[in-house]
Amino acid sequence: MPRLALYALIVCLLAVAAAVVSFVQGSFLGIVWVLIAGLSSNMCWYYVKRRKVTG
Repeated sequence: MPRLALYALIVCLLAVAAAVVSFVQGSFLGIVWVLIAGLSSNMCWYYVKRRKVTG
């Protein structure tokens, strides 16, 4: 797995955890964390697929 994909995956997992904590505490700031998780998830898939295409 490429290094940037690994970093994006870590950010995604941390953002999901932050969103869960935020929603449990009753804050709607969790929506921002969900968006960040989605963005980092897409970045992870992009870097993984780009690695497969380029070799």
